[in-house]
Formats: sequence, structure tokens, C-alpha cells
Amino acid sequence: MGLRTILTELRRRGVLKVAATYAAIGWVLLEVLSVMFENFGAPDWVLKVTTTVILLGFPVAFLMAWGFDITPEGVRPVPLGLGKSVAQAANAVTGQDAEAEPSPNPSVAVLAFDNLSADPEQAYFSDGIAEDIITDLSRLSQLRVIARNSSFTYKGRAVDVRLVGRELGARYVLEGSVRKVGQHVRVASQLTDTTTGSLVWAERFDRELTDIFALQDEISLEIIEALRIKLTPEMEARLTRRVDVDLEARNLFLRGREHAYLLTTNGSVEARKLLERAIAINPDFAAALGCIAFTLVDDYIMGRGDDPQLSLESGLAIARRACTLDDQDPYAQVWLSLALLWNRQHAEAMVAVRSSLALAPNLADGHMQLANLQYYMGDIEDSLKSLDSYMQLDPMYPEIALYFLAEAQAAFGQFDDAVATLKRRLERNPHSETTYALLASCYGHLGRIEEGREAWAQVLRIAPDFSLERRRQILPYRTPEIFERRIEGLRKAGLQL
Repeated sequence: MGLRTILTELRRRGVLKVAATYAAIGWVLLEVLSVMFENFGAPDWVLKVTTTVILLGFPVAFLMAWGFDITPEGVRPVPLGLGKSVAQAANAVTGQDAEAEPSPNPSVAVLAFDNLSADPEQAYFSDGIAEDIITDLSRLSQLRVIARNSSFTYKGRAVDVRLVGRELGARYVLEGSVRKVGQHVRVASQLTDTTTGSLVWAERFDRELTDIFALQDEISLEIIEALRIKLTPEMEARLTRRVDVDLEARNLFLRGREHAYLLTTNGSVEARKLLERAIAINPDFAAALGCIAFTLVDDYIMGRGDDPQLSLESGLAIARRACTLDDQDPYAQVWLSLALLWNRQHAEAMVAVRSSLALAPNLADGHMQLANLQYYMGDIEDSLKSLDSYMQLDPMYPEIALYFLAEAQAAFGQFDDAVATLKRRLERNPHSETTYALLASCYGHLGRIEEGREAWAQVLRIAPDFSLERRRQILPYRTPEIFERRIEGLRKAGLQL
């Protein structure tokens, strides 16, 4: 650890400023007290004791500045360490080894960073930093990176990282906090080995907001170094590649993306408002364009709006533009693949999703899109394998993933497995008419006639206007056999369709 590195860290933590302030106040105080003691005839030892107390207070102030931070919630400790080396030293005291053991595929979960800003509405900003780190790390084939959907389930909770590691199947957990004040941001982060509870790496960064992208790169690279992953120059260049984006546009994008993730009518509308404002600032903002495309395709799938077909066509055009502007954005490629799939352009959709996974082999959404595409193309066995890869990256997968799994199982003729999977989904969402419809078909293929009829009765109870014909028209099967096999199961259940 060089002197320059130590001085840099002291400046980052504000220790030098505190030391200078303490020395100045201490000197002024001694000068004032010496005059007062002389005027009041105080013994010489009083001034000596006062000087000693002030001197002894200096290292205390030094350590407090190093180890604690003042936040809106009060004084909070920050990770004590000059990067990896001091974390190792701290664990050496307790007899724990902070050095990451070599692993062919270490796994890491990045939890949502705590928002320590005075404004709770700034949570989208701290979430954005954590999500960008997830996306960056997902680019590495040497890592298994847990999806945001799973790691963010612990948001706002005090967690035991060992328990998190067991629940997510992650060897390492990254935690952090973000404090944004004006144009200044402070990020504290630490990486823990969940098998031992030992600290692998910890750091605190003080930056101007204009340096936020460089800061995210620095955190990602330090994590990679702590895990002893070797990067080629080409890989490092891809990892640290950033698109020039205005800060206000980025903030609007982060807020819009949060609304888009809601997958609701109001969420899509609000997302597009925010994303369009971001594009007004940065017209070539590919990530914002891609996210708009995603909301439009989702509107088509769910039948929202006055003209769903127009939404689909617009979504495809915007997704193409996003990938033209930035062909290195893995999410833009996923959204393009989604738009192409629902436009029944299967071959081109496969090229897009393969491009996404080439850019980010651990992108969970990429594996999910690949599984869905393979299913609609009739490659059922490969679809099941891709779904397994997805579920390993997103162990707390949403309940819709169980429906996708059941679809593939039923198409593969695994009707008993499909029934079990659909029942698991109904435990989490008992009001899904599509689940009951597929369940009725599976029961028909299994000869369980009465159960099939009961399941179909639930379909009509939940959605009296449920239409098989609409699904036949919009579901993007390359060939109709898979969907017709569903209809066959319903007929075997004795249903009049």
C-alpha cells in the first residue's frame, strides 16, 4: 500500500479536512485559554492538562472521521478498510481468511444499496447503481450473478448475509449504501463471503455526480480483483465502456425503468412519460428507447390500449433503433428479441437474444427470453434447459416463470410435472385464468376428466370472456401444433369449445 494511495483514501474519507479543522480549533482554543488562565491566575498545570486533553482528542477525532459518517438517520459506521488489504487484515485478527478461494464459477448477489439521502424518493438512484453493477458483472462468463429480481427482495431489510447466501445460492454478497447531497455522492460498499461471514473487500468512495459512471466501473473492477478473476484487455474495455448520458436524462431513465418493471397499465404509461423526457434531453439514449419498446410490446401482449397491434409495430421499430444506436447494450438486444418474437420473426429474434447472451452470459432476462423463444419455435427440450439456467440465476423467480415452465413441460408431454408446476403457481397467484386453462388441458391428457372440467369452470369464473381464439391468433408459435395440442387436451376433458 503506497503513500499516495493512503493519502488519497484519507482525502476521500474527509479525514484530512477533519484533522486540519481540529488542529486549527485546538490552537485557537489554547491561545484563548492561555490568556484567560493568566488573567484569572490559574496554576500552570491547568494549561498543561488542557493541552494534553486536546492532544489526546486528536487521534479520537481522526478515527471517528475514518470510521463513521453523519447521515440523515444519525451517525452510522462505514466499512473500515483501504480496499481489500485492510479487510484481510481485519479478518486476520479474528482468525478468518478474507482471501477469496479460487473457484471456476464464483457466484455473487448484489443487494439493493441503502438510500441514505434525506429524500426517500432518491431510492431509484441507489437502486440504479446496484442494478448497473449487476449488469456489468453479468458480462463475465467467469461469474454467476444473481438476478436483480431475487437480490432486491431483501431491500429495506436487515439481513444475515449467510442466510442470503443460502437462499440465493450465492458464495458472495455485495452490500452498499448511497448518500446523495447536491452534486456530491458517497457510496460505501462491502463484499462478504457467505460461507464464513468474513469480509473480502470494503471501500468508501466520495465523488461528484458527474463521476458516477466512473465510480460504478471502479466498484465493479475492485470486486472482480477481490474475487481474483483475470480480465483480458478486451473484456476490461467492454466492462468499463460507458455511453455519454446527461445526468438528468439518466435519472429520468432510472425512474422510468422502475415503472416499466411494474408490468401494469399505469406503470407503462408513467414509464413512457419519464423515458420520453429522458430522450428529449438525449435523443440517442439507446437504453431509454429500448425500455419504451419493452413497455409497448408488453401492452400488445396484455391487450392494453386502443390499438395493441400499433403498439407492437411501434415497439419493434423503436427496439431496432435502440440496437442501432448501441449494439453493445445486452438489454436492448433482449427487448429487440422480444419485439421480433411477437412479430413472429423467430430467426431474427434468435440472433438478437444470442447477441445479448454473448454480451452478458449471466443476464437472467436473456436466458428467460431465450427459453420463451425456443418454446414458441418448438425447441422444447432446449427451452427446458434454458429455463433451468434462468432459474439458477433468479432463484426467487416471479410466479409467471412457473407458467412458462409448465407450458414447456406440457409441450414435452410431461403432463404430471406440468400439473404439479401449475399448482405451485396457483399457490402464489390463485386468480390466473391462463393457469387454470392449461391445467384443464393437462388433466384432459391424463384422463382426469372431472378435474379438467373443474379447472375450466375456474377459467370462466375468473374471466367469463376468456377466448381461445384470441390466443390462437396472438401467441407467436412458429407452427400451430403445440397450441392445438392444448385444445386437444381440453376436448379430451369433455369440454365443448
